[in-house]
Amino acid sequence: MMGDRDYRTTITNAVNAITKETELQVADPNDSKTVYLHEVTRCMRRSHYDRFDRLEAEGKGFANLFGGLIRKLPYGSKVAEFAVDEIKLKGQPDMIVDDMVIIFKTVQTAPEMPFASDILHLNACMWIFNKIEGVIIYITGDGEESSFAVMREKKMFEEVIRRVRVFSNLIGEKKVPILEPSPECSGCQYYQRCYIKKQEGKQFSLTDLLGVKKK
Repeated sequence: MMGDRDYRTTITNAVNAITKETELQVADPNDSKTVYLHEVTRCMRRSHYDRFDRLEAEGKGFANLFGGLIRKLPYGSKVAEFAVDEIKLKGQPDMIVDDMVIIFKTVQTAPEMPFASDILHLNACMWIFNKIEGVIIYITGDGEESSFAVMREKKMFEEVIRRVRVFSNLIGEKKVPILEPSPECSGCQYYQRCYIKKQEGKQFSLTDLLGVKKK
């Protein structure tokens, strides 16, 4: 705080505004025939809540801006469609350079192996854009970089197609998908909806439960 002006709030609002312009799209909750690739390559329950009862994730900051800003630049990738029966699957990597699909991810620590959801997303992008090779690039806050090259794989894409059909049906029926526990759960804004219910009634201390008398 400097003088009467809250600069932290001003900066936070500015970052949130940019993030909103660059983040991946969320489809109309009433449109079960349009599915975005990122909705089915991560936890589908999280994607369901994003559609029907969205909560903004805390601490987005600059971590979510990198790929989004690249997609907005002239050499960024555009959204493409892939038909799954009557469903429109829409996907968008960050870049396509020399017939290679590239996605960027910001992380706290560079991983030794790529995350499964990122592999699914990259592989599906290769099929949607008819490319053979892809690269996932992880970047940490201090500039450390870790890259993984991936070749297109059919069975992995077939699993994504299966998830597209399941997600479309659940959206159409307004049913919540099953739990898909993963390390990402602890940082999810919907964690309490899945694992922790709101406490009701009287609260008891450990001494009360053990019958220990207070002195």
